[in-house]
Amino acid sequence: MQQMRIAMTGATGFVGAETLEQALADGLRVNALTRRAQPPRAKLKWVHGSLDDAAALDALVRDADAVIHIAGVVNAPDREGFEAGNARGTMAVVDAMRKRGIKRLIHVSSLAAREPGLSDYGWSKELAEKHVKASGLDWTIVRPPAIYGPGDKEMLELFRMAKRGIMLLPPGGRLSVIHVRDLAALLLALTQERENSLTRTYEVDDGTPGGWDHQDFGAAIGQAVGRTVRTFATPGWLLNIAARTDRMVRGKKAKLTPDRVDYFCHPDWVVAKRKQPPKRLWLPQVKTQDGLQATAAAYREKGWL
Repeated sequence: MQQMRIAMTGATGFVGAETLEQALADGLRVNALTRRAQPPRAKLKWVHGSLDDAAALDALVRDADAVIHIAGVVNAPDREGFEAGNARGTMAVVDAMRKRGIKRLIHVSSLAAREPGLSDYGWSKELAEKHVKASGLDWTIVRPPAIYGPGDKEMLELFRMAKRGIMLLPPGGRLSVIHVRDLAALLLALTQERENSLTRTYEVDDGTPGGWDHQDFGAAIGQAVGRTVRTFATPGWLLNIAARTDRMVRGKKAKLTPDRVDYFCHPDWVVAKRKQPPKRLWLPQVKTQDGLQATAAAYREKGWL
């Protein structure tokens, strides 16, 4: 029996690269979108192009049994940039699938879509979800919280602060997290599950009941890097100053942006229990403390930490 073929956007990014590795390890055939030349691999067909390239998207989905749409924008200079990368990019994938009659779509959104009024990013992710829900496809939406793991640069700053023994965290609140390996495993499991997960929106995490208190999570990162960490709740006004400073110093490479400040200061980024996937389909396997330690070790190996 011929193995199914998965079409994937975002395969060269943090989440996509892990998903691609797991798919190939499982013997699946993969079409993957890329902007740059990539080395050839067995059962992998690279498709050169981007989300605004209709011909590339047509080639990407043409012979696919399912599409995993991971690509998106986490940082943009304005709302237009977020809309183009997240909402219009998603609509382009949907259009390509409908033209080819490909039905199964696993769409990677974000927990930020739950609060679209807090940031342009969250607004654009919710708008992308609306496009998916109106598509007529056999869709499932996955909303991850903060994603961590080897290769991630979004949480790298927290590990660097922890190494210095001091962590500046948002004021109060709780959050959920998930290891990239667990998230990738769910995305692939959903390509096989076509009945009970259709038209469902899942919120997924590491299995920690009630999520993590910010200070506890900061302490866990400190333990991962071998330091006792002093954590400080940072008020929103100070985060705004830091965001403007980061933009002046690092420009487009800034990690803390004004758009992210209200998002960071929101007190509840814990996944909803009622929205979690059924346990028979998927359960997280990576214990967070183990995952944080492995992430810190990978950062050191790369010379990042």
